[in-house]
Amino acid sequence: QVQLVESGGGSVQSGGSLRLSCTLSGFTFSRYCVGWFRQAPGKGREGVASFDVEGITKYADSVKGRFTVSQDNTKNTLYLQMNSLKPEDTAIYYCAAAQRRPYWTGSYYVVCPIIHQAAYEYWGQGTQVTVSS
Repeated sequence: QVQLVESGGGSVQSGGSLRLSCTLSGFTFSRYCVGWFRQAPGKGREGVASFDVEGITKYADSVKGRFTVSQDNTKNTLYLQMNSLKPEDTAIYYCAAAQRRPYWTGSYYVVCPIIHQAAYEYWGQGTQVTVSS
């Protein structure tokens, strides 16, 4: 059974840091991409980062230089290190898994997309991150 479980959310002040974890089970990590997404109150869900087992990591412009994705193969876990947090980072954060294959966006193919959430088949339950000013 495919399962993704996020943890590590919490409340921090602006400028603080948090590390989110996404533990995956039930499938072969090497055959999947993992993405991080977030949904702020009253807004749609947006992509934050995507991780390809080949080592390619993509970040949304809004988090570049502040957020970092890393992997612990021994624990089948992906991490999202979030530094210099801002109030606008407040959201529910989700990790999701997509098969590592070209996804047709309607205009082009992409592997491990950030913005094309439909590519992701499996989703975690989410973890709340709150950043106060």
